[in-house]
Amino acid sequence: MNLALIALITVCESLGVGLIGLVVLRLLRNYPVGYSLVAVIIITVAAINTSTVTAVLLERSAELPAGVVLAVVLIAGVVAIGIGLLLGRSVMNGSRRLADATRSLGLQQRFRQPEDLPSAEFAELARELWITSDKLAESRRREAESRRREQALDASRRQLVAWISHDLRSPLARLRAVTESIEDGVVDDLQDYCGKIRADTEILSGMVDDLFELSRIQSGVLNLNPRQVALDDLLSDEVAALGVVAGERGIDLRARTIEPVVVDVDDRAITRVFNNLLGNAIRYAPEGSAVTVDIRATAGWAAVSVSDECGGIPEADLGSVFDMGWRGEDKRTFGSSGGGLGLAIVQGLVHAHSGTVSVRNVPGGCCFEVRLPLSAQ
Repeated sequence: MNLALIALITVCESLGVGLIGLVVLRLLRNYPVGYSLVAVIIITVAAINTSTVTAVLLERSAELPAGVVLAVVLIAGVVAIGIGLLLGRSVMNGSRRLADATRSLGLQQRFRQPEDLPSAEFAELARELWITSDKLAESRRREAESRRREQALDASRRQLVAWISHDLRSPLARLRAVTESIEDGVVDDLQDYCGKIRADTEILSGMVDDLFELSRIQSGVLNLNPRQVALDDLLSDEVAALGVVAGERGIDLRARTIEPVVVDVDDRAITRVFNNLLGNAIRYAPEGSAVTVDIRATAGWAAVSVSDECGGIPEADLGSVFDMGWRGEDKRTFGSSGGGLGLAIVQGLVHAHSGTVSVRNVPGGCCFEVRLPLSAQ
């Protein structure tokens, strides 16, 4: 048979085998690249053998001329080389796309997984890089939040130091003036001056106690001794104890709704919480107004509300009320002492008991609500 005809038939058969091989390689893209390499070898052998068998059948002889054998091998080899080049190009393109996507990690961008990767190894590597990218992004986010918290805390500490320093000046200046008057012998009523010294000393002592308590809360070394406490009895005692102070200021301090509730708390710490809240309400409520206390049990919680008629808190400041040394409307407000630490201590102590504290405006004033888990018993 004509060599040219045999060559043409061989080309057609090799191309047919090659096309089948390309389909097989396409199907193997989700498998390891070793499968594709084995497929290329099988395709090459199949192309050569198919063309050889066809030539033998056409020549009707098992002994083919050297030219025919050479033509069959060359044509099948060219087809195999072409398929191998296509596979190599696909792998190189996939590798390039994966490398370009990986560079985005160095630019602090999210990794974008390339599509149509040539093998399972590349797909697995892309998935790992995508997971790593998510972890890096989450780490950057947490680091940014940590920096913001540190900056906010640092600013808060600077403000606290400035405000405490400012508040220390007044009692210290009064103490200095009184002691100088005593030293100069110009004191007419020594007992009155001693009372002033005692009052300023108590102010300073209260500020020091607040700072110490707040430092223990923030450092996590607060030592609580919880026991079962009847919260309604504790609040009734506090209302009775502060009733005299409220009466002197013309404030009507009263318990309105009192339900019997039992909680597991450190009674000393919780007493301080409600002493601060009631003291604030009495201090900033206008003369002739009322401060009311409500205690009720709701959905597994003991809810204590302290409401006053102070006129309310600006909406923009409601989220800052429990910050250390918070100032409101050009004056320090809602703090149990001159340092403005009262409500920060309240929040820390309530959170230490797995409770919550919040504030909201009500008609004519504001309402602080403390929620504590009810005792299991």
